[in-house]
Amino acid sequence: MAKLYLVPTPIGNLEDITLRAIRVLKEVDFILAEDTRTSGKLLKHFEINTPMQSHHMHNEHRTVENIVRRIKNGETFALISDAGTPAISDPGFLLTRECVNEGIEVDCLPGATAFVPALVNSGFPNDKFVFEGFLPPKKGRQTRFKILAEETRTIIFYESPHKLKKTLTSFMEYFGEDRLVSVSREITKLHEETIRGTAKEVLEYYTNKPPKGEIVIVVNGKA
Repeated sequence: MAKLYLVPTPIGNLEDITLRAIRVLKEVDFILAEDTRTSGKLLKHFEINTPMQSHHMHNEHRTVENIVRRIKNGETFALISDAGTPAISDPGFLLTRECVNEGIEVDCLPGATAFVPALVNSGFPNDKFVFEGFLPPKKGRQTRFKILAEETRTIIFYESPHKLKKTLTSFMEYFGEDRLVSVSREITKLHEETIRGTAKEVLEYYTNKPPKGEIVIVVNGKA
């Protein structure tokens, strides 16, 4: 029986792709891509000519059954997201779960993901941590903050630039304005930066300098 590969792709710097990832993407029968236009640029850069088909959050509920059937019939698939490791705040969980349930081999390659360098760069304890991904947009947001206010482990969030100041303001309200925060932006890209300080200090920085690009927030746990 064929298998499903989960293949991490660079989050910015194209040099971060692994030799194994390139080989697998060339050898599989099909590549499932979150956005075929974005992935098409990556594949062209590395001279990968494997056929692609779309697999994203809006269609994955409809496509999983067909993909599983095709794998059972002998086709091998690789799943990639626009950037980073599939299923980490990206499509991939539903297909992986169904393959596991159907006895199909799943092989997740190691590789790029944004939260690991952000965590290590923060200088906060990383022997134990909590990955929260993206916060709920509205409903449930306050509930999460109330729960996480008592969390003693380091906490990691993904956030969009236009919500960063709102989230930092919530940190001040629920965690306290002196809670230490590290914000990593545009990791591996040309304008990469990490800003560390109290929630109040980091909010002041981004109030004066509106953020752009992909953002990872790391929050020190409650003492």
